[in-house]
Amino acid sequence: MEHQINLAGIENQPTSTARMSKEMMENAVDQMNKISEEDYAKIMGMVKVCKREWRSLLHKTPDDYGMKGWEDIYFQADDGVPLNGWYIPAKGGESDKLVIFNHALPMSRAGFQGHMGEPWSGFEAVEIDFVIQMKHLTDAGYNVLAYDIRNHGQSGTANDGMCGIGLLEWRDCVGVKKYVDEHPRLNKMKVALYSQCMGGCSQYVAIDKQPELFENVKCMCSPLVPSMRSIYNAFSKLLGVSEYLDLLDFELIRAGGFTRDEMDPKLYTKNIKMPLLMWQVKNDAWVENPGDAEATFATIPSKEKELFWIEGTTHRFKDGYNYFGRTPEKVLAFLDSHMK
Repeated sequence: MEHQINLAGIENQPTSTARMSKEMMENAVDQMNKISEEDYAKIMGMVKVCKREWRSLLHKTPDDYGMKGWEDIYFQADDGVPLNGWYIPAKGGESDKLVIFNHALPMSRAGFQGHMGEPWSGFEAVEIDFVIQMKHLTDAGYNVLAYDIRNHGQSGTANDGMCGIGLLEWRDCVGVKKYVDEHPRLNKMKVALYSQCMGGCSQYVAIDKQPELFENVKCMCSPLVPSMRSIYNAFSKLLGVSEYLDLLDFELIRAGGFTRDEMDPKLYTKNIKMPLLMWQVKNDAWVENPGDAEATFATIPSKEKELFWIEGTTHRFKDGYNYFGRTPEKVLAFLDSHMK
């Protein structure tokens, strides 16, 4: 069939064999030679989770909730990629407390607009509203710096559009922290991180690579951080292509990305020492929870940490990412306990 791969030469390419064992590579070739056109399209659809052809919009701004004094900001990631964001002062005037707020894939700082139709609804036809979450924070006395990660929202394109689930985006987390540290007002504020899903994975890698940069962070909210092995295992079961996961890894590499096991946050948690609050959807249809979250949480060495579950739903998008927007009390209490 047209998708057949010639194994000749692959064994002698150290880049490939270092990232996929010879056995996995041979499995990928065998799977390619057996897969149907329909199932191959599903595999490539999963690759496009990391390399999409569209972006989320800024479908809301702080004006939608009457926040005052906010401004557009821009700065660079640590490798020079241009990043765009908002700075929103606390209600009633700028305070001495700052929350650096990032987002999940395939979203933007504003959230996700699956309710607005294609192409977003093809991912899931729901709205995720992060701006109401910023409203909760500013009402509680926090300044917010929210930014779009590379290849998302209004930030720059990089790495040929590939999302590395933190392995490329950690440079954005470093860039925003350096922006804060070099800013004449922001550098005097107490800092907390709100780093979710792909943004959380990115933050973990950033802390692992440059722990000294984040030593002054008071605490971190870390919602819905997944391992990509778990996500792809769950997706492949839903799509009926679980027998082709070595082929998926091969196609991720061919697209310029990373294998499932390379995109594992557990590899990058050893320097997370600040107090941490994590929440997850316990029966998430898209992640193999509770085991996946528990495994990542167990590797985090913070002396003060908590993982709590969103129960009664399987919906990661509708109920997981909107949790703080609907029920802010627990998250605000955590931040208050470490920032006041």
